[in-house]
This record gives sequence, structure tokens and C-alpha cells, in this order.
Amino acid sequence: MFNDPRASVRTFIIDNFLFGDAASMPDDKASLLEGGVLDSTGVLELVGFIEETWEIEMADDEIVPDNLDSVVKIAAFVMTKKADLAA
Repeated sequence: MFNDPRASVRTFIIDNFLFGDAASMPDDKASLLEGGVLDSTGVLELVGFIEETWEIEMADDEIVPDNLDSVVKIAAFVMTKKADLAA
């Protein structure tokens, strides 16, 4: 169907928010907001990345921590959204 987007999300976060420092990347289940990796501007950059990379549109009510707070949550959101579009 489509690949797990975890690796792409990790790479995007490392390159854009951790300045290439992969050692500073938190665990995939860790909160990117509470850990200070993402702030409100970072969330908007992440939304742009998701929309462009996976050709999906995120509604305002989808831009919430339940969907964007960790690599695991982001990957699950993308996979669900892509599956919904394919159905």
C-alpha cells in the first residue's frame, strides 16, 4: 500500500529543527512539543511538509497534538489519512 512515514518524518525533524543533530532526536513516542523540538511555527512547517510529501490536506481541526505530537502519532495520522483517500 504505502510505506510507514516514520523515517521521512524523522529526517525532516532532524534536518529542519535539530540542525542535523540526529543524536538529539527524541524517541519516536516522545512528545515533540513538550520536548521543545516543535513550537507553533514548527507545527506549521510540519503541516506543510506532510501536505506536500503525502499529497493530503489537513483541516484546521486535524492540526492538534493528538495527530502531531510525536513521530508515531504523525505516522499514524498520515497512514490513516492516506487510507481514507484510497477508500
